[in-house]
Amino acid sequence: MSELGDSMTGSCLCGSIQVTIRDNDLFTRPRGHLCHCANCRKVSGSYTSSSLTIEEDKVRIVDRDGMLKHPIKSESSTVAGKVVITMGMFPRIPKPEAEVFASRRQEWEGKHDGVTQYKTTMFEDKLDD
Repeated sequence: MSELGDSMTGSCLCGSIQVTIRDNDLFTRPRGHLCHCANCRKVSGSYTSSSLTIEEDKVRIVDRDGMLKHPIKSESSTVAGKVVITMGMFPRIPKPEAEVFASRRQEWEGKHDGVTQYKTTMFEDKLDD
């Protein structure tokens, strides 16, 4: 894994799949989101998932052994020309701009400072501070 200027590369656990993101603004401001919905928890195997919705032309996926089966990348159903990338494979993760399904956070989990909290999706109600 490497991070070079405006690009960052990460890989799956076995290294068969490499994903490179090229974006000058990747770490200049909050990006991406944390999700606490049941589906994201199950897919990530954790209490939350970290994802980034980004323009498809800024992402390059190399799958040298034809192993891509897990949703490392998915098409955005809400924004044409964008993809959703899971961020756990990268050496560094941008600070999230939003936390969705925050109402389903674990009771021991605290609110993330400076991150907009949504009860469910980013198209629904925000949680009160």
